[in-house]
This record gives sequence, structure tokens and C-alpha cells, in this order.
Amino acid sequence: MAASGKQRTVALGIDPGLANTGWGIVEREGARFRCLAYGCISTSPDMELSRRLMKIHEQMGAIIERYRPTCVGIETIWFGENITAAFATGQARGAALVACAEAALSVGEYAPKNIKNTVVGTGDADKRQVQYMMKQLLGLEREPRPDHAADALAAAMCYLLNNGPTSRDALR
Repeated sequence: MAASGKQRTVALGIDPGLANTGWGIVEREGARFRCLAYGCISTSPDMELSRRLMKIHEQMGAIIERYRPTCVGIETIWFGENITAAFATGQARGAALVACAEAALSVGEYAPKNIKNTVVGTGDADKRQVQYMMKQLLGLEREPRPDHAADALAAAMCYLLNNGPTSRDALR
């Protein structure tokens, strides 16, 4: 519990990708949400696959150690017919999830459409709409960039809104 007597929860959000894995840290205290940090773990296609996955795992572990979240919201994979992209994203997702498991975080997995529906109000929202809503809901001075980081913040919000002491009504 926070000093105010309201329950405080810190969530990590992850938008997995082999080239760019977005991450975001959102704190919820009662009905109030605050962005603590966000960014992107980038890997070069010139690196060996194993090194790229290790970088994602190690940097995600460092983020978890620094911000001490207790839970994580992570996007599931959907790539239609692009199997190669789905496998690469799945490997990056696995590297990030291992870091979460090492820290014993509670994990919520959400389809991109579900995340968008939760934070924007429609599952068909585009990247700009997600960025705009993260700016509004978290009281940021500007829209979070890159869009991978905004998607990660949205995943964290999705977890908090679906697993907190109150439901989505906190946004109303």
C-alpha cells in the first residue's frame, strides 16, 4: 500500500519484436495512472540471432531490476500469413518473458486488438491513436515515441485495467 492508503501497482508493458521491443512502466495508485518510464530495446540485423535475443533478455532484466514492477502486460503475436516475422517476434517475446519469469512477475497476455479496445475504445485503432491516448491517459507532455514504446505503455495499462481493484471504470 502507498502512504495514501491506496493500493499501488507498478506494471511493465511489452510490445515484443526482434528489431525493436518496446517497453513501458506504468504506476497505478487508486484510479490514478502515471508513466514512470518507457523506451525501446533495439537490435541490429547484423547481430547473430542468439546475441539479439540475449540483448533483449538482459536489457529487459535490467529494466525490471530498476523499476521493480510486480506484473507485466505483453502483446500476443498475430502476423497473418507472415510466418517468418511471427517466428522472429515469438523468439523476442520468449527472451523478454524469461526475464519476467526470473523476477516472478504476474503475466497478462493480450491480443493487440484487445489492448487497443481497452485504451482507445476500438480494436481497430491505429498507432497514432494509441500514442495520443497514452499521452492523454498518462498526462504526458508529448506522445510517446517510438510507437513500440506507446504500444508497450498501452499493454501495461491493459493489464492494470483488467486486473486491478477496480475495472475500466477508472478511466471514466
